[in-house]
Amino acid sequence: MSDPEKVAVVTGGSRGIGRACAEALAAGGWRVAIGYRTSDTDAKEALEAIERAGGAGAVVRLDTLDEGSVREAFARIVEELGPVTGLVNNAGFSQDGLLLKYPMDVFDRTMDTNVRGAFLVTQAALRTMLRARWGRIVNVSSAVALRGNAGQTAYAASKSALVGFTRSLAREVGAKGITVNAVCPGLVDTDMTSHLTEQARAFYVDQTPLGRTARLEEVAAVVRFLMSEEASYVNGAVIPVDGGLTA
Repeated sequence: MSDPEKVAVVTGGSRGIGRACAEALAAGGWRVAIGYRTSDTDAKEALEAIERAGGAGAVVRLDTLDEGSVREAFARIVEELGPVTGLVNNAGFSQDGLLLKYPMDVFDRTMDTNVRGAFLVTQAALRTMLRARWGRIVNVSSAVALRGNAGQTAYAASKSALVGFTRSLAREVGAKGITVNAVCPGLVDTDMTSHLTEQARAFYVDQTPLGRTARLEEVAAVVRFLMSEEASYVNGAVIPVDGGLTA
């Protein structure tokens, strides 16, 4: 498709990596639906930032664990912004703990949020992408999917699942003009990593050749590229954005 509609959904788009991606995509000409589950205040602040910069978008409550919420959200997005042709699966959950005593309800929440949620949202997004015969999907995995980390077996399992999901779907829909890729950030200072002790943070930084954490905009820049026309031949790629942590 030579001139596709550029309407993107970013799950977990109200804060952290999600918000940075939403702002980067809006700067790249996308109309961006900022999906949120709990804080409409944060989502509205993200939209205001996009609009101040000259971009366009909307906020939409999108509980990735609820099939009804996903259906309703996408119907509203299509009505307000147009057919969805871009998706960033960013919504995630993490709780560290050793496997032997890891609570099964937390394991289930981790897998449901990070894997099942991405699956449901992608199903919804593909419907309009297939009609357009053009689309961009970027899944936010993690460097821990590539190298592992003690105390993160559940999180690593879920993010590794996203890698397999990415590569398989890339083969499934590539012929339809849709690319599917993944980014694997290293340590980024977000709400999800705010629980880390200074000792744990220092350990990660010490293992990273660049010797620092990632900035949000550094992750968002890679996502923006993968969502662009310039990345039209990048499909099924799993790209670390980790300062060399997995090198």
